Amino acid sequence: MSETMTYEGATARLEAIIKRLDSGEAGLRETLDLCQEGRGLVEFCAGELDAVGKGLEELRLDELVARLEQRPPA
Repeated sequence: MSETMTYEGATARLEAIIKRLDSGEAGLRETLDLCQEGRGLVEFCAGELDAVGKGLEELRLDELVARLEQRPPA
């Protein structure tokens, strides 16, 4: 997988793979190759989504900490 792969590029390639497989025109070897490529792309996309999710959690935690720091002491 390329170092410069993006989530958007991976999903676009997945759509092309699915379209090719759905066409029924891929031979046995091509089907296997496309499935293997697709699995790698799905794993890449899952990793990207996980990283973004963790980033959002950190932002929410930072926002919560900022709010707590702004509250007057009880």
